[in-house]
Amino acid sequence: MAESSPTPPRWTPAASPRKRLNGVGGDNTGERKTSRGVFLTWQDVSVTAVDEKGKHKVILDRITGCARPSQVLALMGASGSGKTTLLDTLSGRLGLDLIGTGDILINGRRERLSYGTSAYVTQENTLMPTLSVREAIHYSAQLQLPGSMSPAKKLARVDRIIREMGLSAVADSRIGGRVSKGISGGERRRVSICMQLLASPGLLFLDEPTSGLDSAAAYHVMAYVARLAQTAGITVVAAVHQPSSEVFDLFNALCLLANGRMVYFGAILDAAKFFKANGFPCPLRRNPSDHYLRIINKDFDEEIKEGYNLKTPSAAEAIETLVNSFRSLHNLATNMQAVGTENDVLPFIKERQAGFITKLLVLINRSSVNMHRDIGYYWLRSAVFTVVCFCIGTVFYNIGGTSIVSIQARISLIITILTLSTMASLGGFPSFVEDMKVFRKERLNGHYGATAFVIANTLSSAPFLGLMCIIPGAMVYYMTGLRPGIDHFIYFVAVLWACTMQVEALMMVTAAMVPDILLGGAIGSGIQGVLLLSCGFFRFPDDLPKPVWKYPMYYISYHKYGIHGLYKNEFQESAFGDQLNHTSGPLMGADHILKNILHVEMAYSKWVDLTILCAMVIIYRLMFLAMIKLTEVRGPIIKFGLMKV
Repeated sequence: MAESSPTPPRWTPAASPRKRLNGVGGDNTGERKTSRGVFLTWQDVSVTAVDEKGKHKVILDRITGCARPSQVLALMGASGSGKTTLLDTLSGRLGLDLIGTGDILINGRRERLSYGTSAYVTQENTLMPTLSVREAIHYSAQLQLPGSMSPAKKLARVDRIIREMGLSAVADSRIGGRVSKGISGGERRRVSICMQLLASPGLLFLDEPTSGLDSAAAYHVMAYVARLAQTAGITVVAAVHQPSSEVFDLFNALCLLANGRMVYFGAILDAAKFFKANGFPCPLRRNPSDHYLRIINKDFDEEIKEGYNLKTPSAAEAIETLVNSFRSLHNLATNMQAVGTENDVLPFIKERQAGFITKLLVLINRSSVNMHRDIGYYWLRSAVFTVVCFCIGTVFYNIGGTSIVSIQARISLIITILTLSTMASLGGFPSFVEDMKVFRKERLNGHYGATAFVIANTLSSAPFLGLMCIIPGAMVYYMTGLRPGIDHFIYFVAVLWACTMQVEALMMVTAAMVPDILLGGAIGSGIQGVLLLSCGFFRFPDDLPKPVWKYPMYYISYHKYGIHGLYKNEFQESAFGDQLNHTSGPLMGADHILKNILHVEMAYSKWVDLTILCAMVIIYRLMFLAMIKLTEVRGPIIKFGLMKV
């Protein structure tokens, strides 16, 4: 580092902040799309994190700036400087464990960003791995683009953006994920950007858009974004870590952060003058972005001092010099008050999206394709369940007859098959979590609502679950010799299907509460165990402790209605009977078995039990919808991982 200048900084801006931000490189030649323009300004924005012990940590300290239509603003800084936090704050996605203060204005007005006004490309590529690149972008186009646009025009837009993003060679390749490799990480990154650029949002947020891309791909992607911003009047705010010199030259303005403080805000070309005036000139043939980050990165101050005994100012001292110099030369708070309030600025006009029915049909189609192609979603579970049912069929093979031994075997068989069929749904929890990630990303970007997602997920999963119950259920039913009659078999499969749908809904609720595969699976298994424990099989209902276990656990356990329904289906109005002992005694009829031995509630028929099961499926799906709404406001019930700044 160069030594600090002993005299006060003499650098002065070439123009006011508002004028410097116009056009490429400070030029005022960019065409302004005022009819769709979004002027985003923020003034004295501060963010504080509060840990479990109540301690406060300042992440952002009085940040002020603006972003204009047809321009690309770069948020830069070392790791932990607050880039992502500022991006989340401006986009309205600040975490609940963070406290934000300050004013954020949209076209000079205090209002929240509505769904669809802005798009956010996260650093994590959240995509459906079973879809091809073209399918993923086409489904996204059907959700975002207006229904008045013809399918041919939508497909043409998809093909054009695939071509411009350099994805033509992998357009028909599957994205891939945890099972199959698929396309590369850089190509997934470009797919994520493609999906958000389809509808040309008025405001585009990019979190590390060049992450995972080689230098050539990073340049072409950012060049396309910059060109789209110019032609479509989009306001782009991108958090970038260390761009190449070619990518850095594509940005119009720079917001440089260091430890949550703003070191510089203004035109790209003026940044070099500012650093030079304060004693930190950029050497020739060095990437300016590398130079800026090296000056303000204080993570290695102690190591550098100990290893080289340098007498140059430390990064902490450089940051203080730059921050104080910039604040003394600028009163950004005053300059930003007029941004976005010009007479020629009109409110952002959001294009109409497809209607609810269209979105619902698209989601059902996409979800069905995903479930059909995902081996682990249903097919692997079906194969495992089929093998298990074959084993059950051989263990309980041909238990026909009316003896007491046969009756006991049938009772054990019913509880075994019902328990294992519901436990089979636990294997799909990783896929449920991935579905929730895709939903949250698309929901925050305004592609569709929670109601459409819940309905589509329910309708698309029902046929697969039915298929998973029919074949293994038939194997068990006819190998073991349960009660003959096609109507009894249909009821048996219907109960299995309803219980499996119930477990699926319960696991979706868990996935909404706990966005972690391992802990979510453990919690789901624990809930299943508690419900099974109180169903009245392991201990008779009258013997259950009445607080909690009898009321209400016994009556909210869906196992109870499934078991009682299958008991009635097997024994009611049948010819089962035997002597209570081996020598003599009265005959034991079917009603006696159900009422006095199994403690089945006989006030209603087996069809009422099935109806209650179906009603509980609907109730749990409504709980799933309510949990989504709750987590949208409060965030996940249980959070994991460190906060990214």
